Amino acid sequence: MKFKVKPIKIGKYVIKNPIFLAPMVDVTDLPYRLICRKAGAGMAYTEMLYVDAITHENDKTKRLMKIDKRKEKPSGIQITGNNIEEFKKVIPYLKEYDIIDLNCGCPSIRIVGSEAGSYLLKSPEKIASIIKLLKKAGLTVTAKIRLGFDNNNVIETAKAIEKAGADAITVHARLAAHSNKIPADWEWIAKVKKAVKIPVIGNGDVINGETAKRMIEICDGVMIGRAALGDPLIFSRIAYYLKNGKEKERDYKENLKLFKEYISLCKKYGFNDMHRIKQVGTWFISGFEGAAKKRAGFMSLKTIDEIEEFVKEII
Repeated sequence: MKFKVKPIKIGKYVIKNPIFLAPMVDVTDLPYRLICRKAGAGMAYTEMLYVDAITHENDKTKRLMKIDKRKEKPSGIQITGNNIEEFKKVIPYLKEYDIIDLNCGCPSIRIVGSEAGSYLLKSPEKIASIIKLLKKAGLTVTAKIRLGFDNNNVIETAKAIEKAGADAITVHARLAAHSNKIPADWEWIAKVKKAVKIPVIGNGDVINGETAKRMIEICDGVMIGRAALGDPLIFSRIAYYLKNGKEKERDYKENLKLFKEYISLCKKYGFNDMHRIKQVGTWFISGFEGAAKKRAGFMSLKTIDEIEEFVKEII
């Protein structure tokens, strides 16, 4: 049975297919976003970038800020930080992006130690002050949160974000203190949806078409993170499920073709970090017969050209 997905409006931008690729550190660079969009993701942000790193203009951060305005419509950048003055300084760097996402959910010890990411959940008022600042600059702003830092204050935080003028909110249905082994509590996503009028995107434990459908039934959109690692085609399989009411089997060969395209895009846009490419590759080269042996051979390669040739041979 076909399930009708409604577009959502974020500021002036209409997301026709509200199935989002989650921002993921060391993953969602420009090449990875492009192959996920090609596979059906309706929206994708850069990986989370610290505002201080942006304003200091170091080469790695500038590379991770790259977008392709022709292929990324709308474009999005995810930022975090803890200092209002730094957010003031970063505003000129954000003007080229259509949507700015404020990360208030990253539980990384390094980020939390800087009082950014999920640490911000301790102070909904501070989150609100950052959003007000960005909105005053004329930016379209979304926020990604968790249920709380170590205590659930998600309704209070969501209402503060809405009142500050945010255009949408993504809720990862775990506390920052929770590991991914703790099931996401979708009941709280439904409660946030009832508590605010801005679009709510649900995040946590969406792994296939059936779970994506159930998430869309309680909020406005779906954000997919871990399930998209090495599997951009999850977006096309979700679309298939929503149209036909049944799951489509994972096609490893077609997925490897997207990895081949990812490598070509890395070369095109200057993303030549071999550590990153190999990490991404291990996610693609898994799950099928003989994958472990091929993965071992893959890890011995030393150049991006060798990787490109290797992938051509195993497709």
